[in-house]
Amino acid sequence: MTSPADVPHLTPNQINALVVLMVEARRLTNVELKELAGFTLTGKDNTKLVDLGLVDTDRTHRPFAHELTEQGWRVARQLHTAAPPKQGGSTTRSLFVVLSNLHRSLDRLRVSHGDFFKQTEATAAPATSEPRHQAPAPTATATTAAPAAAAPVSAAPMSAAEVEALVRSAYRDLATAPGAWVGLADVRDRLADTDRAALDAALRAMVGREDVRIIPVANTKSLTARDRAAAIRIGNEDNHALAIGPA
Repeated sequence: MTSPADVPHLTPNQINALVVLMVEARRLTNVELKELAGFTLTGKDNTKLVDLGLVDTDRTHRPFAHELTEQGWRVARQLHTAAPPKQGGSTTRSLFVVLSNLHRSLDRLRVSHGDFFKQTEATAAPATSEPRHQAPAPTATATTAAPAAAAPVSAAPMSAAEVEALVRSAYRDLATAPGAWVGLADVRDRLADTDRAALDAALRAMVGREDVRIIPVANTKSLTARDRAAAIRIGNEDNHALAIGPA
């Protein structure tokens, strides 16, 4: 987890860029940055954020486009723990007050920054399956032959609603009470026969449900290899725990 000591010294414009990219939770061009926040990310500010590994900038075409890296998300979540730059004045200090209270509120609600800011219009693509193939009809021969064995027919893929129902059933079996936290590793073990892509798509869709929360574990040192393998990527974060029911 990022600590205050891990937050680099940044200029007000660099801080603003990280915050806007975090709250938009998507790739933004300089044109969009200008329209949204009144500035662009160019020159030394852009170079420093890229060199620190906080921002990925696509320079293959203009306008340049920027997106937070995983490290950029970690630093953006912890900006409020560092002292605001003096040259930012009251505006930057006020921004840090907002970020501090945002962090406190999300921590109380057990909601990650990635989930809170994710673009709701982006929906996971439904899992697709290969078409089933029928066994070819046996060819008639002059001699009597044993009937050909029928080719196995693969089961039809489950609908998103069916996968979600499996997730909710597994959660009920694992949770000590409605709203209690359950590790995704345990959920995946219960649904080992379910296609991972279909299960991931269902989990991402469920995040939009009012009664569902999926979050990363704050103490990453406590994660086992099993926990990391079972994580699901949502909002540029690996998430490890599921809760269904009242917060």
